Amino acid sequence: MPYALSYAAADKLDFSVPQALTVVAVCALTALVSNMALAVFNDGVRPFLLDFIRGNTNRGEMTAVSFGLSAGFVFGLGAPMALSTGVLNPWLLFLPTDILGIFAPRRWLAPILGGAWGALVVFGLSGANKAAHDLPVDFLTAMQEMATPILFMFLLFPVIAIATQFGRVHGIACFVVEVAIVVLSMNVWPDQFPGALAMAAGVLMLLGFSLAKDVRERRTARAAGAAEKADAPGAATIPADGEPAGDPVASLFGANAERLRRHLPWFAVLGAALAAMVNLHIFGGGEATSFLVAKGDYGEAAQVDFYRAFGFLPLIATTALASGAYQIVGFTFIYPLAYLAPNVAVAALGGAVLLTLEILALSYIGKGLATLPSIRDASDHLRNAIGKTLEIAILFGAIAAAAKMGGGLGIALVGGLYLLNESLGRPIVRLAAGPAAVVVAGIVLNVLHWLDLFTPLKG
Repeated sequence: MPYALSYAAADKLDFSVPQALTVVAVCALTALVSNMALAVFNDGVRPFLLDFIRGNTNRGEMTAVSFGLSAGFVFGLGAPMALSTGVLNPWLLFLPTDILGIFAPRRWLAPILGGAWGALVVFGLSGANKAAHDLPVDFLTAMQEMATPILFMFLLFPVIAIATQFGRVHGIACFVVEVAIVVLSMNVWPDQFPGALAMAAGVLMLLGFSLAKDVRERRTARAAGAAEKADAPGAATIPADGEPAGDPVASLFGANAERLRRHLPWFAVLGAALAAMVNLHIFGGGEATSFLVAKGDYGEAAQVDFYRAFGFLPLIATTALASGAYQIVGFTFIYPLAYLAPNVAVAALGGAVLLTLEILALSYIGKGLATLPSIRDASDHLRNAIGKTLEIAILFGAIAAAAKMGGGLGIALVGGLYLLNESLGRPIVRLAAGPAAVVVAGIVLNVLHWLDLFTPLKG
């Protein structure tokens, strides 16, 4: 039987007491860490935190920045994805705790506000989920149609990254390889998500091309340097660490890395709490993995989030070293670790060790990235490719959901709302515009049904 994506989200979002308490505790802790300016989830907020840490920006200004960069993702992507998949996600949990933590004028208030948000999510979503499924037009079930486009288009993000960085020939080659692996997987391992191996091949091809380019350029630079040294034997040399003495940027990075190391126990606790929650299988680390976790394919979810992490590692490392604030979920390798851990205790221990090692290795990672420019560029291209791929995949999925719940009228509503958002300058970011449009269109279709102006489609 071929790989299927069907599941019942109506059975999800009913949390046990341990699950609910874990979510509340994690939200309380992430809000506290945000209040301490040690870590935030939103990568766009992190660069602003250096001025906040130094006292050049007040708490009200930072709260406004965080809210402005996060609100669209919370209500346009985080909430709809949770309702449609039946599992929680980082946009729904951690973007609000970023805001609440920064907003809290007293440290003791931050975990209270964060915990309250966690309680609202675990208890409020269940009621909203049940109420939505009882509507004549069940737009949440229709939103499950988004799964196939997201999963099967997301696997192609390495193709875009390679084509952008190395040209169309390399991009086409990667596309052919990935599609061939998908076809092979479907026939040889029909019960497994066929995109996992294809993504692995694409990411490895990108890293291979990048590493080969760095090696070639280093050899060329070494040969040129040897020739120049031979012509001018008395010329000054660069320090062995590759950084000019007294470099203010290097000094800032070192001070910020030391700031994070001073708070290492907090990151160990954070890693343990995050991994415990993820291991309970009520949380998905990304758009694609949310659907895989909902289906129970934790191995495939681990692979997808593992490959995705390489696109964000340099961004997280450099912004952390520049701002003195880390990413709430670290380099995101904590997701695959926790998906695969045999139980909560092992996951918590592994999460604590992993985040501790990441903080300790941060300076070395920053220096390593400085010596591998093509690898660093590859990560930027991967991250951009992930964004572009998901924008298109989520739009396709939103249109499929629209057709499922409302036929031509549903497509007109969802497509029209998306285009209206574009024409108004995107008040809702593209990633969130599709799911938000499906929710709004679903509400409109129910109102039209109550007015006897629309008959829900059968099935």
